[in-house]
Amino acid sequence: MPEDSLDKLTQKLADFARCRDWEQFHSPKNLSMALIAEAAELVEHFQWLTEEQSLELSEQKHHEVSMELADILIYLIRTADRLDIDLIKAAYQKIALNESRYPQERVRGQARRASEYIDNE
Repeated sequence: MPEDSLDKLTQKLADFARCRDWEQFHSPKNLSMALIAEAAELVEHFQWLTEEQSLELSEQKHHEVSMELADILIYLIRTADRLDIDLIKAAYQKIALNESRYPQERVRGQARRASEYIDNE
């Protein structure tokens, strides 16, 4: 298994929790709540920035954002692991669904909800 594989990371995170007897706290409910809390912490880094500023982070801010993204990824992986969800498979299924819901020739350059494209035919 490659060192940077999702399976290897999933196993490392499960081992980390198991060694600390944290499995009892890692229910899908708790993990999903922690994921949302971390996502909110990520948003705080971008609050009040312009679009341009959000693309030009200082080295320190970039590091802080990377740590928030790592927290989000960790909780996402743990939630999927506890629910026996293959994230790679689920992501490809979602991409296929989105490709059918948002055909490029119809939505190019627009950002709306899928139902809004149907209503405006």
